[in-house]
Amino acid sequence: MSGHAGAVSQLVDRLSQLPGIGRKSAERLAFHLLRVREDEALALSDAIRRVRTDVRYCADCYNLSEKELCQICADPKRDRTRLCVVEQPRDLLSLEASGAYKGLYHVLLGRIAPLDGVTPDQLTIDSLVDRVRTGNFSEIIMATNPTVEGDGTSLYLSNQLGEFPVEITRLARGITAGSVLEYANREIIADALTGRQKL
Repeated sequence: MSGHAGAVSQLVDRLSQLPGIGRKSAERLAFHLLRVREDEALALSDAIRRVRTDVRYCADCYNLSEKELCQICADPKRDRTRLCVVEQPRDLLSLEASGAYKGLYHVLLGRIAPLDGVTPDQLTIDSLVDRVRTGNFSEIIMATNPTVEGDGTSLYLSNQLGEFPVEITRLARGITAGSVLEYANREIIADALTGRQKL
């Protein structure tokens, strides 16, 4: 049983429901919010309210957006012949942070995971197929996570898109620069050998 006042206890309960936040972390956050200036604490609640009311999925790619189209889809300078398929908006952000890719994206909003009850019809796969059918893409890059579910999703998508005249690629995998072979696991070494490039 909690020894906190009702409002504090309720805040701790709510914060502890967030992913990665345990009870102790929730208590630290709650007490931090009690210590900061009132306008700072209320700015957090305003930001939460605004993200829930103003943010939606982009009509084209399903990235997060405050308008019908996200900034990437609306940017005329993007390479519209390349489409990179990711599982979640946060994956898109990671790829964008690299600065190495200037094409368009498609966010699946998950990955096929039968054991978790996630089937293809729960993802944005139909929309992806429609985009490829009506678009002018020369390459589709599968950037799903390198997990059993991510690889299974990529395989399913490549089968769905196989009828279209586009090159289907996946992100390179394997030994990272600066690493030592003796410390790499077997899967990483296998991926590196399979995806080797000409010198």
